[in-house]
Amino acid sequence: MTGQQVLDGAFRGGAAASAVLGRFAVVSARGLWAALRFAWRWIRKITRALIGNGEGLGLTSGRLRLAAIAFGMVYLVIVGRLVQYAVAPDVKTASQVAQTASASSRPDIVDRNGVVLATDIKVSSLYAEPKNIIDIDEATELLMQALPDLDPKELRARLSTKRGFVWIKREVSPRDQVAIFRLGIPGVGFVQENKRIYPNGAEVAHVLGFADVDNKGIAGIEKFLDTSGKTAEAGAAASHGERLAPIHLALDLKVQHAVRDELVAGMTKFKAIAASAAIADVDTGEIVSLVSLPDYDPNTPTDALKSDRINRVNVGVFEMGSTMKALTLAMALDSGKVGLQSRFDARAPLAYGRFRIHDFHPTRRVLTVPEVFVHSSNIGTARIALTMGVEAHKAFLKKMGQLDRLQTELPESARPIVPSRWGELNTITISFGHGLAIAPIQSVMGVSALVNGGWLIKPTFLQRTTEEARVDAQKVLKDSTSVQMRYLMRLNAEKGSAKKADIPGYRVGGKTGTAEKVVGGRYAKNKNLTAFTAVFPMDKPKYMLLVVLDEPKSLPETHGFATSGWNVVPVGGKMVERVAPLLGVEPNYDAPSANDILGDIPTGSVKVD
Repeated sequence: MTGQQVLDGAFRGGAAASAVLGRFAVVSARGLWAALRFAWRWIRKITRALIGNGEGLGLTSGRLRLAAIAFGMVYLVIVGRLVQYAVAPDVKTASQVAQTASASSRPDIVDRNGVVLATDIKVSSLYAEPKNIIDIDEATELLMQALPDLDPKELRARLSTKRGFVWIKREVSPRDQVAIFRLGIPGVGFVQENKRIYPNGAEVAHVLGFADVDNKGIAGIEKFLDTSGKTAEAGAAASHGERLAPIHLALDLKVQHAVRDELVAGMTKFKAIAASAAIADVDTGEIVSLVSLPDYDPNTPTDALKSDRINRVNVGVFEMGSTMKALTLAMALDSGKVGLQSRFDARAPLAYGRFRIHDFHPTRRVLTVPEVFVHSSNIGTARIALTMGVEAHKAFLKKMGQLDRLQTELPESARPIVPSRWGELNTITISFGHGLAIAPIQSVMGVSALVNGGWLIKPTFLQRTTEEARVDAQKVLKDSTSVQMRYLMRLNAEKGSAKKADIPGYRVGGKTGTAEKVVGGRYAKNKNLTAFTAVFPMDKPKYMLLVVLDEPKSLPETHGFATSGWNVVPVGGKMVERVAPLLGVEPNYDAPSANDILGDIPTGSVKVD
């Protein structure tokens, strides 16, 4: 055997030993012992091979032994490291946790005026290194004295592990931190972490969402920051001692407070089980305010998972009642088949098979289009929809974004409930707001397009300009149709069901809606969802307001009625009165009437009984 063959044999033997040892390494201490014995046998074989052929190599036996020992030591080092990596647990050190805490920095969130809505603060969290705990029983006893709210069994179990790092308690108060320092327990320490706080409590809960104990976004804008990469950017900036610029929302905190305040008052007064409201800029799609009740405090979001704490504007799907009539009339007017002077027979209920369509306040006469709107005639609206046809109706609602899921920066969204088979009866009922359930934010988008010149603009919770909004906007209505819809909505506030929201000086227009809720597959006569879509100022539309009350109750002052004109409309009127000045809408007591909005466009007669 040549010297080269001996050396090749040694290397091959070492490689084989390493491969086998990799398999041995996964069996803890027994695997380690077996691996070492296996390695020693190979080393002896190599040594004998080298010594037995020493003469042919021209080497002394001492030098051969030295070479064998050197090879053996190299292989033992390799084997030892393989075993160490395979057997050792996934150890997390305090320094690694500290680095992770720094990387979990989040950017501040502020409202459109720079008011802080969410920010990070530094808190201390208690950890232990069980391998460095000298006396587990003593450490457990001392820590229980300082933190009596801990579970002693769980604490002792954590300290008894062989791990390099375990959490004891997150977010320890400064007082408790001092007390624990004084105990001087070896193997116990603190790490500075980022904790997300929300200075305004529940005020903006459903927009912001919240972050968990590891400062990861769980819902709302907080989750959007993670998925959009903004949190990663903030962490990278923090690692260099810098701070990412705040995220500016479209929301106005002053307006938000006023809307929530009035919504809470309205929900309480009318004993509703839930309520929601939103204000949007009709030219930019910016959501200036969004409130959903009941809500929760994102600082302690234990209630966030309760079923009644959903964001009802984005996630809830509801039949919106007569507010849908605005879309039906816009469809007809935009087609040119129907004009404001067109007339529709509402003298008797509309019969369709075994079904009869009635009006809540029947006029029992032929109505012009403005009268259909002001009297909120189901019969007249259904006849208008049938004039257009099923396919045209479906196509229009599709174009207006009412049949598809509407997704915004908030991860929470809902798919509308659309009839699987859509025939004439579906068109009849959907025309006046029954048989199609949508998210209220879809109504915000659709109604905004009716008054802003016919531009369908996707809502956003981030600031943007009108020019930026128009980049992706779709022209869905003629300018003349938008003018006619502004006229109809203002007329309804002057003479129709929205009169209780006609705040002097602010030129409010709108449409009301009352829908019976579906309970057990049937419409419940005594459980209503009332809605109000309002726009102001109607002579130059800027803001759209949506208010919804879920199961409001009648009061003596409402004369036993629980329909929208008696509850949600006055609530909306109070909101307009409070937020219009905050939004820079100046009162104008000499503003033009509904008829003045139309200019030279001819109207039909309007008679309000």
